[in-house]
Amino acid sequence: MSRSSTVLGAFAFSCGVILLYRLAVLPPPVWLLGFALLTLLWLLPIRQRMPRLFGLFLLGLALGVAWAGMWAHERLERQLPPGLEGVKASVSGYVCDLPEAGSFKSIRFSFCVTQWYGISLTPEPDVSLPKMLRLAWYGQTAGALPDHRLRLEVVLKRPHGTLNPAGFRYEDWLFRKGYQATGSVRSAVPDPAVFCSLQCQYHRFQINLAHWVDEQFADARYHPLIASLLIGNRGHLSSDHWEVFKATGTIHLVAISGLHLGLVALGAGFVARRLLLAISAYRMSEQTVRLAVFFAVVFCCLLYALAAGFTVPTRRALVMVAVGGWLLLRARQVPVWHSIIMALGLVLLFDPFAPLDQGFWLSFGAVSLLICVFAGRLGSTGWLAGLVLAQGAVFAGLWPLLELTGQGQPVGGLLANILAIPWVSLVVMPAIIIGGLTIAVFPDSSSPIVQIIDAVLGVMWGFLEWVAGIGWPALEGTVPEIAGFGVLVLLILTVPVRAFRVAGAVLVLFWVVMASLPLGSDNPRVAEPEVWIWDVGQGLSAMVRSGDKVLLYDTGPEVKGVFSAAESVLVPNLKALGIRRIDTLVVSHADSDHSGGLALLVGEFEINRILTGEPEAIREKLDEVRAIGVDREYGEVIIQGCSGEDKLTNALTLSFWQASGEFAGNDASCVLAVRHNAAGIEWIFPGDISASIESRYLKGRAEKLPVETPRKLVVIAPHHGSKTSSSDAWVSTLRPNRVIYTAGYRHRYGHPHRDITARYRGAGAEALNTACSGALIMTVAGGAIKTREARHESPFWIRGPGLARDQCKIP
Repeated sequence: MSRSSTVLGAFAFSCGVILLYRLAVLPPPVWLLGFALLTLLWLLPIRQRMPRLFGLFLLGLALGVAWAGMWAHERLERQLPPGLEGVKASVSGYVCDLPEAGSFKSIRFSFCVTQWYGISLTPEPDVSLPKMLRLAWYGQTAGALPDHRLRLEVVLKRPHGTLNPAGFRYEDWLFRKGYQATGSVRSAVPDPAVFCSLQCQYHRFQINLAHWVDEQFADARYHPLIASLLIGNRGHLSSDHWEVFKATGTIHLVAISGLHLGLVALGAGFVARRLLLAISAYRMSEQTVRLAVFFAVVFCCLLYALAAGFTVPTRRALVMVAVGGWLLLRARQVPVWHSIIMALGLVLLFDPFAPLDQGFWLSFGAVSLLICVFAGRLGSTGWLAGLVLAQGAVFAGLWPLLELTGQGQPVGGLLANILAIPWVSLVVMPAIIIGGLTIAVFPDSSSPIVQIIDAVLGVMWGFLEWVAGIGWPALEGTVPEIAGFGVLVLLILTVPVRAFRVAGAVLVLFWVVMASLPLGSDNPRVAEPEVWIWDVGQGLSAMVRSGDKVLLYDTGPEVKGVFSAAESVLVPNLKALGIRRIDTLVVSHADSDHSGGLALLVGEFEINRILTGEPEAIREKLDEVRAIGVDREYGEVIIQGCSGEDKLTNALTLSFWQASGEFAGNDASCVLAVRHNAAGIEWIFPGDISASIESRYLKGRAEKLPVETPRKLVVIAPHHGSKTSSSDAWVSTLRPNRVIYTAGYRHRYGHPHRDITARYRGAGAEALNTACSGALIMTVAGGAIKTREARHESPFWIRGPGLARDQCKIP
């Protein structure tokens, strides 16, 4: 087979693997077998009746779909059976990643199971039990596991997380990493009877290496950075570190990837070649020396990748180093695009789940951009000009991709990377690697080496903090605008026509100036009113919008330093919808599951007014705005109590109500009723009111609206379906057509309660739960409510048959 045919086959195979994750339904195994059998066409006479390149592409595409589908089926088949959720189980196995400190004095780690115990826990014979668990062990102040091989008593649940159109999806991350269940540890004891395979021994070596690094560099001022750069252990990085990395676009510096393995390859190649030429030049041919250098480079990169945890980025970088080194070894004139396509095919062959990793797209995207800029140049650009060109191309070219994945491109990243990358490449990484090896050989030399490493890292970190502290303008635009900007910058860098470059530079500068100006607070208009119930877990957040007006009811839960629905759900989803202004923010009451992340929202969006049942408590929460450095003073936001009526637009009428008296917490909740006047449809958002407050609301509602009973009524269950709310009087009086529970999946509070769900069911209400449905989007069309559930628009590894959301039921 010719080289061009091999490259075409690798490209088609890659397209097949990527295509699988764009399918709404995972093809059954028999279909995948059929795809694989398409390879037989290559051996049959029909091959001669189709164009050769078309047949080769079809063959590679079929093999790619079949290969990725086979691995996806294998991973999905090992889900935890529903009957084992919430049941204490006993398992043996070994720790298969670096344990790290979590919230609430916990240790979080991955656990590879070698054996399950208990006859009553054994499901049907055709069900495969999970082999990889994501666990948390709470209350461990010592911060260490008793051993590498353990017997654990655990309580597990199936992979599940919040599900919204945009933002972080925990279920995506779990599937990508191969976790088949999550849970908590009740007890742990060493289990030396566990057979420690080669993989087990490797993980034990990795954990021991991490402990050695922690011991040797414990006194270093920049110990978290050293552990990250040396072995990829990012568990010691604090939230302050991550904020600086995000603000400067330099997270890639602490993810062991192409930059780090490339430096190891260059260093190993230089040393190996010099040694071979010095000691055996008269015995070895040039080809033999080149071959020896190649194997030395690959061996050193493999060792470093193993020491760094052999994570997905390191494996990807190792493949690319091996492919590039092999092409140099063969010393053939191979088109540069051929090498990257072959590397792409090999990466997807070894890791068919790679397309689910954002780093996969960013790394291959960055390499492709650099090829576009530098491959066609006839002369050398010089190191400084080359660095500026490379950073400009990557900055502009990857911006659309970052925008599509819900991330921004920090302007400060352009300056930070231009100086930080050469400093890390030429100074920091050599100092850390050589220093680490020296300490391993001569342990007594650690003190001066640590001081040197601290000094070079201090320069880098001081510079990054300075860049992060500059008030950079925020460049904003739509994805098409940003994509056009990126294409124009790439054309300026690659087209050698002076007049075109000058005109393009003027356009770029004009766009930057316009993009840095405030965009105003205009929201996109919607043709029909919409009500969104976000999936925020155990909490509540909903949005009502009509025309260009937006009302947000509650902001969901927040646990400081652990989870914030405002950060992971509201901000990315609101921005994805193009929303810049919240006309009315209703915070029912100040409990953390309804008002989390309030300061973040005030900093990210223009908010005209806040209505709340607890004004003073909300004012205290908004003091956090100063702590996060937001320019807008919260005093500009009008904070009012909960009362009166208003209109969102002419289509929607808003009624606010709060129980009179000295109430705090749940019973102080601001109750909102939203009525669609033309359609006669009403939504009630009652916050967390209890049964006693419900009776007051019903009395006030009867006095106010004695004859205006809505044709359709949708009720958000008070207090997430708690048995302290949704009284008989509430349900029988309102008799809603639909009730929505906003509760966490298998949450410890047990919401919604069985008595409450039975009560609504007896009243004839259709029930939905965000824990099962994900986000709910209700629109009014033709006088009726049209509802979309996020689970129906999710990928096959979330909504597939037999998975958690497919079998999720309201009790």
